[in-house]
Parts: sequence; structure tokens; C-alpha cells
Amino acid sequence: MTSGREYTFQSGNGRDSIYVREWLPEVKPRAALQIAHGLDEHIMRYDEFARFMAENGFLTVGNDHLGHGRSVKGADDFCFFGGKGGWTQVVDDMRALSLSVKKANPGLPYFLLGHSMGSFLTRTFLIRYPKELDGAILSGTGQTPALRVNMGILLSRLEGMRLGMRGRSKILDGMCFGAYNKRFESPATPVDWLTRDTDIIKVRMADELCGHIPTVELFGELLRGIRFIQDKGNLERMDRELPVLFISGEKCAVGNMGEGARAAYRSFLDAGCKNVTIKLYPGARHEVLNETNRGEVYADILAWLEKRLMLR
Repeated sequence: MTSGREYTFQSGNGRDSIYVREWLPEVKPRAALQIAHGLDEHIMRYDEFARFMAENGFLTVGNDHLGHGRSVKGADDFCFFGGKGGWTQVVDDMRALSLSVKKANPGLPYFLLGHSMGSFLTRTFLIRYPKELDGAILSGTGQTPALRVNMGILLSRLEGMRLGMRGRSKILDGMCFGAYNKRFESPATPVDWLTRDTDIIKVRMADELCGHIPTVELFGELLRGIRFIQDKGNLERMDRELPVLFISGEKCAVGNMGEGARAAYRSFLDAGCKNVTIKLYPGARHEVLNETNRGEVYADILAWLEKRLMLR
């Protein structure tokens, strides 16, 4: 059994309220796990996994990022980070939540799990705040060639001139999400690339907090964030002793069918990181926490975390 609570805190931008959900174990927690969700979704999509972690003694917590889920004030704000510097602000909001949880639970080991866009945000966190975690898990991450990133940034600027920063570009959306779905034969929905679990797909398709074309501003911020985390000099600012686990499906389109996750893993090794592990799941697609074999994924994450606690 688990209990939970929800609350909000003010974003560092001084304008928005950030929605938070906590899942609390019935016993004294042995560690905390913060979740950073992906693009065009929200923290309650992680409810099943978070309950599993709480049932195993982990205080589990996560927020809806700016422009996502219950942190959104109006329909026009979905998938909008708030303007220039939005990527940095989202990471700082994640950090503000971590500091708050740590203050309420002094001395509790603290881990951060980021999925998809959340994995890129987490990688930014590891560079900017290298001594604040006991470990990190990167789910569904990738590595994009620099030329493609820079071309995407240029296109987002051009689309911003045409549509405005709150504009929603079908060109950018098609290049991103449309390309992902084309990796699979005869997809039944626009989001078949997420998981093989058709029930999860149906729930995702019916979720009013999902299914938005990202704004031009968010695409630009995301691409600049990816450029930041792939910079060799920035990578060398990370804590080289920090335990990091990469998990991905071998059919993850965001991670170029496993190759992007492997490239990101190698970039950590090249930066001198000494405690990095990777596991790819055959047949699994992008959302390994929502895949048909998610029980296996949950167990692997728990085992990795428990090992980290034993070695502290």
C-alpha cells in the first residue's frame, strides 16, 4: 500500500505554478526517486511505476514541467516553456523540487530518473549540478548528430519568424514525431512508436493532457538543450564517480533503434565517467516503463538502485 499527496510550488520564472505528485511508502523511506517526464505528457503517466517504487520503500516524486500537464494555465500554454531560457528554467524547477524534498528528508539518498525529453533535462542537471545526486537513470535517451541539431535550430528560428514563438509548426512536428512512427510497419495510430502495449496507446490517445503539437519555442529550446548536453566540454563538468544507468528499447525511435542510447553511453565513458551501465531491451520501443515487459524493467531499476544503496 502507498499513500500520496499533490501540491504546487512557484516556478523560478515568477509566473507559473508547478504541479507536483508524491507517492509515499507506508514505511520510513530508504531513498527518494524523482522522475522527469517527457515531451507532451505529464507525471501521472508514471503512476504505476511510481507506486511500484513506493511499495519498495522509495519516496517517489515528480512534477509537471512548464507547459505540461497540470502546470498549464490555458490551452495556448501546452508545450510552451515560457520563452528564451525556458530549458534552463525547467531544469531549475526540477532542482527546486529536489531541494525541497531533501530539506524535508535530510540525509535520504536521492536519485533522478529522466525519460525521453526528461532524460535530456536530467543530463543537463548532471552538468549544471554535478554533486547533488546519488545516481541517475536515463530512459529512452539519444544522441543526435551535431549537423542535424544545428539545422533543426535554424529551422525553428525560421518557423518562429513565420509563426511566432507560440506557433505550432507541422513541419517541425512532422520531422520529429512523424519520422519516429515511420520506423514501424503499418502503424495503427500516430503514437505506435511509444510502446507495443495497445492498451497504453489507447489511454495515451484519450488523454487530454497529451497530444499537442509542441510550440516552435519548445522545439528550439529542446534542440539547444541537446546541443548543450552533447558538448564535450560540458560533459566533462559531470561528476565522474556518479552512478548512471542507461535503459532503452532496442526499437526506440528516439534513440535510433538503440544506436543513440549506445552513443550517449559512450560519450559518458569518453568524458571519464567511471560508473556507467547500459541495458537495452529486445523488441521494446520508446517507453520502456510502459512496455509489455515493464515488469522486467521495473525489477531491473529496483535492483540497480538497491545495489547503489548497498555500496554507499
